[in-house]
Amino acid sequence: MRKLLAAALISLLPFGATAQTLSEDEIKELALEAILENPQIIMEAIAILEGQRNEAQAAAQAEVLLRQRDFLENDPNAPFVGNAEGSTVVVEFFDYNCPYCKRAAGDVKALLEADEDVRVVYREWPILGEGSVFAARAALAARAQDKYEEMHWGLMEMRGRAEEASVLVLARSVGLDMDRLVADMQGEEVNDHIANSLQLAQSLGFTGTPAFVIGDALVPGAVPLSDLQGYIADARAKE
Repeated sequence: MRKLLAAALISLLPFGATAQTLSEDEIKELALEAILENPQIIMEAIAILEGQRNEAQAAAQAEVLLRQRDFLENDPNAPFVGNAEGSTVVVEFFDYNCPYCKRAAGDVKALLEADEDVRVVYREWPILGEGSVFAARAALAARAQDKYEEMHWGLMEMRGRAEEASVLVLARSVGLDMDRLVADMQGEEVNDHIANSLQLAQSLGFTGTPAFVIGDALVPGAVPLSDLQGYIADARAKE
């Protein structure tokens, strides 16, 4: 913005005058005159600043991804579905009460059915209220009884909001030991997973769910199956 404004100010300087010979009030008056005569200066400056900010943010996110990639893809405290030895890893941050996550769940399921070389790592990121937190804790606790995947798909397919009562009904329907589930929901592994998901999401610049990490790509929002497959193809091309 300074360069644009400086150029406009120079064009308005009286003959023989320089910025050093003008008072502060005179410079301010010229700046205002330059903006009034060339209002596009403001829009151009905003565009430049926005571009610089986006570039800086992208660079910071890329650095975080480089540092955290192994943890994102191989955290032993993160559940996954698909091929345990899959060459391509898709990391998904989600909330069970997010309608866009529910929409994306169908595409993720279709992706797993169509591609046997994909592993989807789940980051439970409950950001939409107490019901979301309860659902995430229940799903993560179900791992101890080998029922995570059943709970996950059941919660994604649930009509209405996931709240304590509806989550417990689902847990019973999939055959979970309820006393053990309730106890395990407060375990350190559950606490650590949710805390790490929050830290990772914030450091990667995600502001909502769903959000995906596929190779070097950070993908916010629900994207169609074809886009997911495109990001996977790009990731494989760089291997």
